Amino acid sequence: MKTVIFGARGYLGTHFSKVFKNALTPRVDISDIGQVVSALEELRPDVVINAAGKTGRPNVDWCEDHKEETLISNVAGPIILLNECAKRNIYLVHLGSGCIYSGDNGGKGFSEEDPPNFSGSFYSRTKAWIDQILKEFPASPDGTGGVLVLRLRMPFDGTNGERNLINKIKNYDHVLDVQNSITYIPDFLEATQKLIEKKATGLYNMVNPGTISPYEIMEMYKEIVDPSKEFERLTSEGLSGITKAGRSICTLNSDKLKGEGIVMKPVKEAVEEALIGVKKMNN
Repeated sequence: MKTVIFGARGYLGTHFSKVFKNALTPRVDISDIGQVVSALEELRPDVVINAAGKTGRPNVDWCEDHKEETLISNVAGPIILLNECAKRNIYLVHLGSGCIYSGDNGGKGFSEEDPPNFSGSFYSRTKAWIDQILKEFPASPDGTGGVLVLRLRMPFDGTNGERNLINKIKNYDHVLDVQNSITYIPDFLEATQKLIEKKATGLYNMVNPGTISPYEIMEMYKEIVDPSKEFERLTSEGLSGITKAGRSICTLNSDKLKGEGIVMKPVKEAVEEALIGVKKMNN
C-alpha cells in the first residue's frame, strides 16, 4: 500500500517514518484544503497517516493561550482530511488521545464505547471533539477507505527525545504519584502496523496493559539510569497549584486491541525496557 504521512517531522511522525520507510512525507498544512487536495491528487496514496496536531510546548498549558491554533490543527485539519480521503476512498489513520477521560471507570478502565468525561483542558476538549466525529465514519462497503483512530496516552520510548514522557518527567522536582495508562512507542508502532494490515476501522485504545504512576517511573529511573536523581512525590491535589489547565488522569481498557490478537507488553516491563534504552543512550 502506498502511504503518506502528514506531520512526519513531529515526535510520533518521526517514529512512523522509521517504520514505514517507503512512506511519502510531504510538508502539508492539513488545515489548508488546497494543500491537502494537491498532495492527495499528486501522490494518490492508499493510506494517509495523520500525525499532525497541536499538543503544546512545553505542555498542554500552551493550548489554553492558543485556542484558535489548537482548534484548527486538532479539529478543522482532521475534518478536511476525513472529507478529502473519503472522496478518494483513501484509508485514514488518525492519532487520537486517551487524555479525554478521568478516573478508572470502576476499576475496569474506559473502553472505546465510553463517552469522554474529561474537559479540564482545551487540548483534551479538541481531542474529544474530533474523536467523536471520526468514529461516525466506518469503512465503505467495498472495504476501501474508512477511518482508524489510535488513542495514545503519554507516549514514551528509550530515546533522549524531548517529547518522550521519561525525558519530560526526569526534569521535574515534584513528580505525580497517581496511576495512569501510558503507551510504549515500539509496541504501539508494531500494533499499528498489524491494524493497518487488517484495514481495521473505528477507535482503538493503544496503551500497554496495566497502570503506572510517573513517580514509579522515576523510582525505576533512579534504580536503572541515575542513582543520584532526587525528586519528591506530588499528589493530584497538589497538581492543581502547578498547572494552568487540568490534567487527565485515567485508565484505559485495551481489550478491543487484544480481541484483534494484538497484545502489547505489560506496562512495567515496557518502562524497564525503555529505561535500559535511555541508559545506553546516556553512556
